[in-house]
Amino acid sequence: MSAEFGRRSGTWDRISKWFGGRRPKAPAETSADGREALLLAAAAAGLPLAQAAYPAGYRCSCDRVGCPTPARHPVSFAWQTQSTTDRAQIERWARHQPKANFITATGMVHDVLDVPLDAGRQALERLLASGIEVGPVAETGDGRMLFFTLTRGTPEDEDEWWPCELDCHPETMDEHPGFRWHCRGSYVLVPPARLPGGLGVDWVRGPEHALPDPLTLLETLTDECARHAGRDDADQLAAWPHRG
Repeated sequence: MSAEFGRRSGTWDRISKWFGGRRPKAPAETSADGREALLLAAAAAGLPLAQAAYPAGYRCSCDRVGCPTPARHPVSFAWQTQSTTDRAQIERWARHQPKANFITATGMVHDVLDVPLDAGRQALERLLASGIEVGPVAETGDGRMLFFTLTRGTPEDEDEWWPCELDCHPETMDEHPGFRWHCRGSYVLVPPARLPGGLGVDWVRGPEHALPDPLTLLETLTDECARHAGRDDADQLAAWPHRG
């Protein structure tokens, strides 16, 4: 057995054990200094940030009655133009509102491939075991895994090759329960973020990892999403009442 194979198989074993007992749970508290350091690290990696709402008990900090996306949305309608990687601005925001979450605007420097948590864990295992470069990855307490990649940009033949039904915007999240591709006009919460009910958004692999080409991850992610959907369909069929 080669040393390289031994290293890969050891990594696979560690990841399998790490994922095996892991379930969404209340995140560990992040200190103010630790929170700011993580936000600045994300900005230093090129992720443009803007302020977002935060949990107020089981509700949202915004004034909207029955907010449909509590603690998951920007505080300003101008979030696309306000999004920045400027260190001084992010420090001011973080210190002025220590409870605030932050979003990162996609489609400028980076995109985010957003998949169901179980599918994402399986895909990450496969990708790392295959030696494929994987960039930053975050996990959300409400059951999603976020793969950060380079943006796909705006190729001249985009309308011909791009399957637009994969595009995801904040207002269409419920329409995309499986695979979501956040690009121009969309955003995701950037860790560390907190959600109602004591849930959170935290890094599995931090922003120190280089952003990969999204196409290098796409096949594995879509494959695992299809498997995940098939398992859900089978579970629903098994739970359906049958006549004897």
